[in-house]
Amino acid sequence: MTIVRVKSRGQTYLYESESYRNEEGKPRNRRVCIGKIDSKTGREIYHESYLEKMRKAGTPIVPYDDEPQFSVNDVKNAVQKECGLTYFLHKISEKIGLQKVIEISNEALASEIYTLAAHLVVNGNAFTHCKDWLENADLPYSVGDLSSQRISEILQNITFSQRESFFREWAKLRSEQEYLAIDITSTSSYSDLIDDVEWGHNRDGERLAQINLCLLFGESSGYPVYQTTYSGSIGDVKTLNMTLSKFAAITENRPVLSVMDKGFYSKKNVDVLLEDEYNRKFVLAVPFSVGYAKDFVTKSSEIESFKNSIISGKDAVFGVCRKMEWGEKNIDAHVFFNPQKAVREKMHLIADVNQMLENALKEPEKFAQNKRYCRFLKFSKSGENYGISVKESEIENAVKHAGWLVIISNSVKTPKEILHIYRKKDVVEKGFDKLKNDLDLGRLRVHSDNAAQNKYFIGFIALILSCHIHNVMVETGLDKKYTVKQLCQILQKHKVTLISNNRILAPFSKEQLSIFSAFGFDSL
Repeated sequence: MTIVRVKSRGQTYLYESESYRNEEGKPRNRRVCIGKIDSKTGREIYHESYLEKMRKAGTPIVPYDDEPQFSVNDVKNAVQKECGLTYFLHKISEKIGLQKVIEISNEALASEIYTLAAHLVVNGNAFTHCKDWLENADLPYSVGDLSSQRISEILQNITFSQRESFFREWAKLRSEQEYLAIDITSTSSYSDLIDDVEWGHNRDGERLAQINLCLLFGESSGYPVYQTTYSGSIGDVKTLNMTLSKFAAITENRPVLSVMDKGFYSKKNVDVLLEDEYNRKFVLAVPFSVGYAKDFVTKSSEIESFKNSIISGKDAVFGVCRKMEWGEKNIDAHVFFNPQKAVREKMHLIADVNQMLENALKEPEKFAQNKRYCRFLKFSKSGENYGISVKESEIENAVKHAGWLVIISNSVKTPKEILHIYRKKDVVEKGFDKLKNDLDLGRLRVHSDNAAQNKYFIGFIALILSCHIHNVMVETGLDKKYTVKQLCQILQKHKVTLISNNRILAPFSKEQLSIFSAFGFDSL
């Protein structure tokens, strides 16, 4: 869409011109008169109908008579700031009720907490850079100085009761019945002054003290619901019981279905989940180190039949339900086989072993003591020469359960339903990935327990905003055009000019308006 000038009978008219092709495919132009040029002043004079149209589109045209008059000095001191993304995030926060929950739980620091969370979403870097960001960003609310010293004070001053108040109010807002996905990850810290930081098994294999972060997600909403942290030495068994008890208190015992992966499996964990006093419903994957899981696979050799088929994504999966006793209780074991995945895993391992063999033949001394290589390759030495062969039986053993999955549950009865529930659990993994990577929470650079807890707390709020953006993009198909980062970059381009106490918004691009529309917003 362009605006063209057309001279006629001594007058210059303004037309909005749109190019298109007719039914025969020939290029044509469609023009609508929207105004004219004042012959004395040379200024555009637009029809009122066109001005109204532009106002509704979010790109108002200010009539010249209404334009503020600025001095040369005013123009020299004008400042241009980013505003599209900051206002966009604030609208999201208000729409989903997040802003209100922050204010209820901590009215005194509500603006600062939200701003730090928005900074994580926008920039994904350390809080120390927040002040630099604010110098170039226009916010729809006032916030005080967020220097490094002030941020440190904020991280110290948010209390445990204020955090729990936030989680309680947020859980009320997410009160729709939904499945609850649970997982634990570890993040590393350089500080030895944080109570929850201990030396333990780091899930990322890093040689740093760690905090275990437990995150609970609503599987239907895609929002994080609750989080808590534990020291590195606390095992998952105790962690599970403590986390579910905390969440029950926060939600006033609202019934949920806990969905967990193999990392949570143990006999003690299942015993805890089945205790009558809690009446907990669960879906739990079982590792193949457990005897009965292996037995179920052995006894399910005839699983590949049409009556057992389940279409899952692009794959056809086969599933059956087996009854089993657990002490005095009966639970269901759901056994699944994905033949496509089995082939993919086997071929991937074969390719991997072939690469290992090639490397070992070139430099046998380098890999002769490597545990991973020695699992699949046999090294024998005669004098200065090495003999290397492949352990075929070890490859077969490694892929023996490829494509198989065993899930136990005390509430979900059909394989189709339980597979659907379990596969949606990936919202947790995506949530952790955002926390540790996109939101710069992979390392803690704070030096006290409360500051560490509050950095995670602000990260949790940032994660809510980030998840909402992701969810809407998927629902509207925007994810096929942009990544979340690209969408944010497009909105960041929208500027506001601050001149002599006046705010002059730049026109919105068509792309920016389409994003606002997809999220249900008219404009800023």
